[in-house]
Amino acid sequence: MKTVITINTIKYTIDLSKPLDISMSIRGSKDNANAWYIEEPKIEPAQIGEWTASVKEGASINFNNIQFNPHAHGTHTECVGHITEKFYSINKCLKTFFFRAEVITVAPEKIDEDYVISKSQLKFLLKQRKPEALVIRTMPNTKDKLSRQYSNTNWPYLTEDAAEFIKKIGVQHLLVDLPSVDKEKDDGKLLAHKAFWDVNGKIRKNATITEFIYVKNKIQDGKYILNLQIAPFENDATPSKPILYKIE
Repeated sequence: MKTVITINTIKYTIDLSKPLDISMSIRGSKDNANAWYIEEPKIEPAQIGEWTASVKEGASINFNNIQFNPHAHGTHTECVGHITEKFYSINKCLKTFFFRAEVITVAPEKIDEDYVISKSQLKFLLKQRKPEALVIRTMPNTKDKLSRQYSNTNWPYLTEDAAEFIKKIGVQHLLVDLPSVDKEKDDGKLLAHKAFWDVNGKIRKNATITEFIYVKNKIQDGKYILNLQIAPFENDATPSKPILYKIE
């Protein structure tokens, strides 16, 4: 189903019947992707007295409680409230949901004991393009990202200069297939988060970071329209479902 959408006065034709989902689901399983040293998500029938809310257990309905952490357990979108004393809600900060996006694939480069995504890499791959949303797929890109246990692995991350560059060229929405844009253990410096949101300048309240995405290999680098769907939590972060559409 082809449709025309307008973003910043420019018209784009996309086919809504051909979505490219780049989210990871949250499963009540130890095989769920995980980070930040906490247990797996739990999805279990509510227990009220002797009654178990499961059709298998004789109830007329399935009525599950869900326990998870958006930052640790799957694709999530966060606002600057993730790192500020003042409360900001992603449900209030993200006000529009369709954006011009660029997908790029990066092989993080080794510096000492770390693997990083650098400003020079991003500058080379973007070649003067200035998308509203930037989707970063890291290499190697294998399906085990869907179930990887990231705690204590020192995953790749963006350098402060890389995040500063992304902010400078006007990227409002940054999406990565890592648990965080920052180094796992950085003594709370959060250099990439702070640079992207400009917390020491004019805070970019409408800018978002989406982490723990998964971009399949069949999705080619290039221009897309991004539909960034979120659950309406009044929290700094929420589970999300980013969808790409090829531009016709």
